[in-house]
Amino acid sequence: MSEPDAGTAVWLHGVVAGGTGPTDLPGIAGTPVRAVPGAGLAAVVSDVPLHEYGETALRRNLEDLAWLERAARAHHAVVDALARAGAVVPARLATVHRDDARVTGVLAERRDELAGTLARLADRTEWGVKGYVVPGALPSAEESAGGGGAGAAYLRRRRAQLDARELGQQAAADAAAAVHAALAGLAVAAHRHAPQDRRLSGAATAMVLNGAYLIDRDRWPDFAASARRLADEHPAVRLELTGPWPPYSFVAEPEAAPAWA
Repeated sequence: MSEPDAGTAVWLHGVVAGGTGPTDLPGIAGTPVRAVPGAGLAAVVSDVPLHEYGETALRRNLEDLAWLERAARAHHAVVDALARAGAVVPARLATVHRDDARVTGVLAERRDELAGTLARLADRTEWGVKGYVVPGALPSAEESAGGGGAGAAYLRRRRAQLDARELGQQAAADAAAAVHAALAGLAVAAHRHAPQDRRLSGAATAMVLNGAYLIDRDRWPDFAASARRLADEHPAVRLELTGPWPPYSFVAEPEAAPAWA
């Protein structure tokens, strides 16, 4: 069923503890965010126009990469501000509800889950560590001697290059596994995401580690120092530490969560 163009819907940014939330942040459509209290929690939302964020329009806009990037940045800005102020359960991008009653219904239905997640995330932040292959980090394999002329020599050099590349990639993969295991031991929780494609990461070499780590705020200096030490110990990978982030990697989405409800 299509919705009218007039009127507004409610974009959900995240859920925080207590009955109120911040109201001095710009929301997804330029309107200030507001809090919708319910079940001892508060949903932080933006009012959005139906002609752009209604079910049909939203489905169409999500196929527009420029629109999607703008929406993602605006959504993240609110979630990031909430995370810096305290624990927040971030909402999935483009979670839109028809009205406040739908929002309070979600808070009531998921109250125990949301409250438990907020308690688990209190005084903790997410940090990311990405690892990239370092070409030539291992000594080059020496070309074996042999006869056969220029053609055979070329084939031997090519074989040596391929062997060196395979050894380098395996060394980087082993280093990434070791780094992740060490960092996970310092974290409350850890998750290893699939490596990003080079077109997305923008890196010149392949990504072999895309780790996320939930860290107690007072353990952050130890975590950062360990990341630097591991970078020195594993020259086959270049490590990049990012954060702090809202805890996107440590919030479970309900099964088949609708983008519009």
